[in-house]
Amino acid sequence: MQKRLTVMLAGMIVAVALIASATSFYFAYEEAKEFQDNTLRQIAMLQGGDTAESVVLNGIGHSPALVTTIDPETRIRILHFQQESAPAWFAGALAPGFHTLRERGEPMRVFIIRSSSSVAAVVQPTETRDDLATSSALHTLVPGLLMLPVMALLVMLIVRSGLKPLTTLSHLLDEQSPDQPEPLPEHDLPEEMMPFVHSINRQLARISVLIGQQRRFIADAAHELRSPLTALSLQAENLRQAGSADEMRARLAPLQSGIERARQLTAQLLNLARVQAQPTEGVPVDLPALARELIAEYLPLAEARGIDLGLDEPGAMLLDGNPESFTLILKNGLENALNYTQKGGTVTVRLAIENGDGVMEVIDDGPGIPESERERVFDAFYRSPGSGQPGSGLGLTIAREAARTIGGDLRLLPGPNGRGTVFRYRQRGRVAEASRLP
Repeated sequence: MQKRLTVMLAGMIVAVALIASATSFYFAYEEAKEFQDNTLRQIAMLQGGDTAESVVLNGIGHSPALVTTIDPETRIRILHFQQESAPAWFAGALAPGFHTLRERGEPMRVFIIRSSSSVAAVVQPTETRDDLATSSALHTLVPGLLMLPVMALLVMLIVRSGLKPLTTLSHLLDEQSPDQPEPLPEHDLPEEMMPFVHSINRQLARISVLIGQQRRFIADAAHELRSPLTALSLQAENLRQAGSADEMRARLAPLQSGIERARQLTAQLLNLARVQAQPTEGVPVDLPALARELIAEYLPLAEARGIDLGLDEPGAMLLDGNPESFTLILKNGLENALNYTQKGGTVTVRLAIENGDGVMEVIDDGPGIPESERERVFDAFYRSPGSGQPGSGLGLTIAREAARTIGGDLRLLPGPNGRGTVFRYRQRGRVAEASRLP
């Protein structure tokens, strides 16, 4: 960035300096030419008819004339002659004023002034005029050319000084510990950098919170895994010490139950890791078809528990997202609703489009969840006191993480008429068109 800024600023300065120099050269050149014209005019006015200091020379053209040389360097000559004895290169009766004539092929700038009896002509070669004007204009370029290297050096120093706080902050970030990020200092910094530093500090704060959550999750997972493994070890030892086949079968049941619990916990941990690793890009998912498949899968369980399981769908409905994430969300909602709804209860899967948002709900008329618990149950390994249902406390955590990865929002709300629970997933503005159905 420093090199780029230096090159850009130096290039801009050189370009501006070149344009300014060219403009200055042009105006200085034109002004020098105009100044020389004025000089010719003033000399002609002073010399009009006065030939006291002139010298008679022959051989200019075919006629004699009085010639006065004003300045050898500028090669200005004053010619006095009668109209009838004018040099040959003064063809015709030239009007007073400026003319460009050729003397033996060389272009001449001539100012002519007439009196009643004679003609005075102030003559200067055009080549000499151009040389003098060019030399004068070139002198205007000298200051700018001398300043260019100085300005380039100043630009480099200013850019380096201006970016020094940024370099310091990058060094501070590089020196930070990856597992203990600390906010960057906000003092002695340019005001323009403060929004950038504030954003970095907010991001570091979020990373710090995330690291804390990951540490707690790992500690909780280790604890949850250690407990069933310890129980399995004890139950295996008890099984080994069984004295009869009946006693062995009696001790085998809790061992199998413990193995199943450990398997479910491991599967949920793997689900959570897979959901967190899923890409955010999605494909159109046919929600009614997905809901029908899951209802068919859970219908035997619902019938076994005497629960009326139904589907309320609006017709074709597509949501952009990952099919596996939608499956995890809806399965979690169905399992919780079927586990906590009493016999004879009702569980309804409702799909709808509300104000352009896709809505997926699982509504039950079970005991419901106290308002104080509705957010806490999304914490990993948290189980509501007195729920009486087995589980690892990871299901809702996985469902909310899956909702986050596909850009939706998952909440628990009180059921209709204040009874039961509404498990609601809402995805804002990502309803795909029905024509995209495969």
